[in-house]
Amino acid sequence: MPVLSALVAGFVFGIGLVISGMASPAKVLGFLDVGGRWDPSLALVMAGAIAVGAVAVAWAERRNQTFLGGPMRLPAKGGIDARLVLGSAAFGVGWGLAGFCPGPAIVALGAGHAKAVVFVIAMILGMLAFEVAERARLRGPMPPATTGAVE
Repeated sequence: MPVLSALVAGFVFGIGLVISGMASPAKVLGFLDVGGRWDPSLALVMAGAIAVGAVAVAWAERRNQTFLGGPMRLPAKGGIDARLVLGSAAFGVGWGLAGFCPGPAIVALGAGHAKAVVFVIAMILGMLAFEVAERARLRGPMPPATTGAVE
């Protein structure tokens, strides 16, 4: 059942991205062009998404279980740090250069857009690089190698 609910939620999200124009790089780049021919329509999409999300999170914070009976696991609240700022900046630069963010890129990939193929491959490589770097960071410095010889 969790797989089916994830599939339905993803389908509804994808349809929302297509209807709102978020899967169109031209529409997104028009929104980001605040010094030129700015298209503010995606600001309304974002405001609507934030409003729905805020209500859903407020409701979820009062629950112990999901609709499917699993434990409710919400992310811990954290402060603003260098990793958050740098990650946000990298996300914004990628969004501005490509006109895609991850969700719309997957939708555009499914629609057969060649630009989305390149973006999704680069996105996957970036996620893999993060995983490697994060595992190395969490492991900390490696202990000195030993030869097995008695010293």
